[in-house]
Amino acid sequence: MDRYQPDSCPQFDVSCQSRAILDEISGKWSIMVLAVLAYGPQRFNGLKRRLDGITQKALTQTLRRLERNGLVSRSVIDTSPVAVEYALTPLGASLKSLYCALYGWTIDNRIEIDEARRRFDEKNAA
Repeated sequence: MDRYQPDSCPQFDVSCQSRAILDEISGKWSIMVLAVLAYGPQRFNGLKRRLDGITQKALTQTLRRLERNGLVSRSVIDTSPVAVEYALTPLGASLKSLYCALYGWTIDNRIEIDEARRRFDEKNAA
């Protein structure tokens, strides 16, 4: 029996811990932060510049959530002024192929998705 089969296990049960973990690591900003950090450590402002449209609050919350889940580490750099750098942990790096593949899939299929959205919107506008 496949342990990932929804019919054969309680992964989709409301009390299943996997739901909370998926919710915290699969959000739009989480995936994007992880994808940026996949190419090396970044300071907060570097991340903010790379993630066009993210607010300071959203980035702070995303980084805290990823750090809490053990996917990102936060290091204080003793400079003047003090800087903070974020990097993937080994656990975060173990997800790299998954979130990079997901991001790549969105890039590869964006035209087809845009067409599907257009057809759906036209059909439902009437």
